[in-house]
Amino acid sequence: MSERSAVLLGATGLVGRELLSLLLESNVYSQITILVRNKLLIQHEKLKQVEVNFDELYKYEDEFKVDDVFCCLGTTMKKAKTKANFLKVDYEYPLAAAKLAEKKRVRNFLTITAIGADLRSPIFYNKVKGQTEEDICHLYIRSTHFFRPSLLLGQRSEIRLGEKIGEYALKSVSMFLIGKWRKFKPIKAENVAKAMLEAALEERSGVHVHESDVIYYGNCHGAVTN
Repeated sequence: MSERSAVLLGATGLVGRELLSLLLESNVYSQITILVRNKLLIQHEKLKQVEVNFDELYKYEDEFKVDDVFCCLGTTMKKAKTKANFLKVDYEYPLAAAKLAEKKRVRNFLTITAIGADLRSPIFYNKVKGQTEEDICHLYIRSTHFFRPSLLLGQRSEIRLGEKIGEYALKSVSMFLIGKWRKFKPIKAENVAKAMLEAALEERSGVHVHESDVIYYGNCHGAVTN
């Protein structure tokens, strides 16, 4: 068995749950550490659970001495209630994790943002996602991957009425989403998780952006290849 190791943030989310299962099943990884607010009711010989205060992520620096860091953190404005709380989960925490990954010289940092991520967007949600990408992009990490899925499909732990309506609407028009619009098709969470794992194992240096149906490869300003 390989001695490859990984840290996963957001193991309770839609993609995070799928990714955790894939990592535990993989013969490539010998240890998976998940950073959680409360320990999960799951046991596995390769799994290490660490209860953390995400506001003080720097205190868990040693946990980032791994090969790959997967960040699946994310929330919604409805759940966050305020823009400040949303910024914490979708910007501050991923950036803090990326800085620790940089410090520990990980091989790959892989994180989920969203379709439409754009620093110049007038939409708050998209602008935050774009800012997250921009600031992580300037760190000195050997390989950085941003995943921008469209609407995620899967069994959530809570019902999100707005997303259910959006899911139904997008599914009904999916056959018409072709060409440059294909990236807006809903995508299964398990497929995003598979793509993240595959990207980590590709050992591709630089900064890469993956969208639901189209993958763009390129270097962001400030990115380096070690």
